[in-house]
Amino acid sequence: MPSLLTTHENMRRHYHHWYSAALQREMELLHFGEAGVPVLVFPTGQGRFYEFEDHGMVQAAAEQVRKGTCQLVCVDSVDAESWFNTALPSRDRVKRHMAYENYLLGEVLPWLKKQNVGEKLWVAGCNFGGFHAVNFALRHPDCLDRCLSISGSFDVRHLIPDLRDVEGYYNNPMEYLPQLTDTWFLDRYRKNIEFILATGEWDFALDANVQLSRLLDTKGVRHWLDIWGDHARHDWLWWQKMFRKFLS
Repeated sequence: MPSLLTTHENMRRHYHHWYSAALQREMELLHFGEAGVPVLVFPTGQGRFYEFEDHGMVQAAAEQVRKGTCQLVCVDSVDAESWFNTALPSRDRVKRHMAYENYLLGEVLPWLKKQNVGEKLWVAGCNFGGFHAVNFALRHPDCLDRCLSISGSFDVRHLIPDLRDVEGYYNNPMEYLPQLTDTWFLDRYRKNIEFILATGEWDFALDANVQLSRLLDTKGVRHWLDIWGDHARHDWLWWQKMFRKFLS
């Protein structure tokens, strides 16, 4: 499991890569910091593991990382092979996403546990990364403590209109959450996870966040819907401010 240690903004920056058995290809990630709660960061749709660094998100969180409040684990995506891959049939696109989830559960999370003392884990993402964060939290509420979605949207039917199979259904929060009655999941949503939905008043994802908030309300799940004023929109400059706020 090769790695490279450098520094970034006076933070320890680790580059790791290994061959993923789940995905049958090389996967890469960046790990910033040494102490604090690990934050598993998903990139935006079809984004890469270095995206948060390139767009100033790591710098925005530098103070918290240096203090040891948190550490950032920026994973790669396979969205271009799954949700956004129109060359594949719908079932195969979902199947590729499930392989990605197995990579996270079976490889990234065990690797993280070896790096860190403690059981806490947060997930976060902007845009389609917000979908990943929310979907992962809803599907695996026993694995984490906080879910931060920034300008996320949560209905994948705009990508796969003919989504039909069971695995596809259970990866589309706006479909499976309204029907969910399983107390194993609901109890963990209510007791284990802090859900934060951040968006802006001029963000085109605003309606999606309001809809998810209402759904969480119907399930008795406490959460924070934080709608920013000042013409806040779907943009990295706003996301930097939101990310910094919620990591404190």
